[in-house]
Amino acid sequence: MSVTIEHLREYCLKKHGAITEEFPFGSDVLVFKVYGKIFVLARLEQRPLSINLKCDPERAIEWRERYEAVQPGYHMNKKFWNTVVLDDSIPSRVILTMIDHSYDEVVKRLPKKIRL
Repeated sequence: MSVTIEHLREYCLKKHGAITEEFPFGSDVLVFKVYGKIFVLARLEQRPLSINLKCDPERAIEWRERYEAVQPGYHMNKKFWNTVVLDDSIPSRVILTMIDHSYDEVVKRLPKKIRL
């Protein structure tokens, strides 16, 4: 199964916490935030669809080496962000794991009061 924008949206909005979807960078860039912090950025006009995901620096490198469709984050801090092209070369379960990891990376940096 391919990860489409509809699947991505449904998956992100089901995450725990104050999840929002916004267009802060224009109508072609959809952003999902948890408590006001970005965890997924989707470039809607890109074909195939590409998403930026926050990542632990070591895991970011690991995924880049493993999958050609994973590159340093476009217009982001390349140490902490990956751009993932949803071209079906990466299994959907791995894409969802990457989204979960991005969400977790953002949540673990939130103030303890919010995390609880």
